[in-house]
Amino acid sequence: MTARRIVNTPHAPQAIGAYSQAVVAAGLVHCSGQIALDPESGQIVEGDAAVQAERCLKNLGAVLEAAGSSFAKVLKCGVFLTDMADFAAVNEVYSRYFSGDEPPARACVAVRTLPKNVSVEIDCVALVD
Repeated sequence: MTARRIVNTPHAPQAIGAYSQAVVAAGLVHCSGQIALDPESGQIVEGDAAVQAERCLKNLGAVLEAAGSSFAKVLKCGVFLTDMADFAAVNEVYSRYFSGDEPPARACVAVRTLPKNVSVEIDCVALVD
């Protein structure tokens, strides 16, 4: 069995269930979905889906950094929206984090609800050094 390492950083929200912020194994980091929780206050950030996507990606960046990775090493993201009408606004924010000629693969799906009734959740898998 391949060794695995659990990632935990105070710069992203602590897990609110039976999961880790991320797990590193076999040269990959599997990041759990991040929602718009402020890691300092533990509160959901106020605002529309774009504001929430920004917080999700900041949280995801902190987890990637703690794992020894970065947005440049992301292979695939999952984006979960409670309303597909928010796609363009979320995509605009997402594009600032994944600019360039070689963005990661991505799935974007609409779901009925998300934890804490947020509008957006984003997860990813990335390479680690």
